[in-house]
Amino acid sequence: MEISNYIEYTLLKPTTSERDIMDLCDEAKSHDFYSICISSCYVPLAKQLLLGSDVKICTVIGFPLGSMSTQAKVFEAEKAIEDGADEIDMVINLGYLKSRNYVSVLKDISDVKLAIGKTPLKVILEISELNKNEIIKASEICLDAKANFIKTSTGFSKSGATLTAVKIIKKTVRNKAKIKASGGISDFDTAIKYIDAGADRIGTSTAIKSKNNRRQIRNTKIYKDYIKTVLNSETTTQNTKSIKETSSKDI
Repeated sequence: MEISNYIEYTLLKPTTSERDIMDLCDEAKSHDFYSICISSCYVPLAKQLLLGSDVKICTVIGFPLGSMSTQAKVFEAEKAIEDGADEIDMVINLGYLKSRNYVSVLKDISDVKLAIGKTPLKVILEISELNKNEIIKASEICLDAKANFIKTSTGFSKSGATLTAVKIIKKTVRNKAKIKASGGISDFDTAIKYIDAGADRIGTSTAIKSKNNRRQIRNTKIYKDYIKTVLNSETTTQNTKSIKETSSKDI
């Protein structure tokens, strides 16, 4: 499995500098990551840095609280796309959700999706703040709002992704929306567990690479087998030659 196809290489620290973004883009290109996920102010810079590469640019809106007005989220999303963003990650309005004001939650997501059209929209639920029923309800609303992905976490709350939450979301949305597991995933084996649980993307601030060592081990094994075959073949040839020479002398 090429884990790079799943990775959204993330850098959303408030202290992130332009140099940090340059390094992020360089790493994303060198590892063939699916995308980078950055704050919207750096989208124009990333667009220049990633020109000619296949790495996509994802940016966050309404981040990290999700409690700003829908109009503000719409403007932020439209501006990000104008600047070069390929995908949008928006934070759900947790206050509306906790108030059971589901109509406002739906409108918040729907208005952003309507504004960005075919651009993929991921809705961040912040699962550490939700119980199972709230995760299910939020996922159902995301489906109604035509969101393309449901994302687990911002990384700014109590905890990040959990396998349990990913499984709950997957059971709820089935194949009607995709899942982005984000928050606390920092190694290959953990990422694979989330993919096996139903995640289609992995948001991480760690440059998780495909276990090329596995590929190297496999390639090394193939090479060793090849060498062994060659050596055996040469040994067989030499033995055959020796037998022939011996037989020839006997004659």
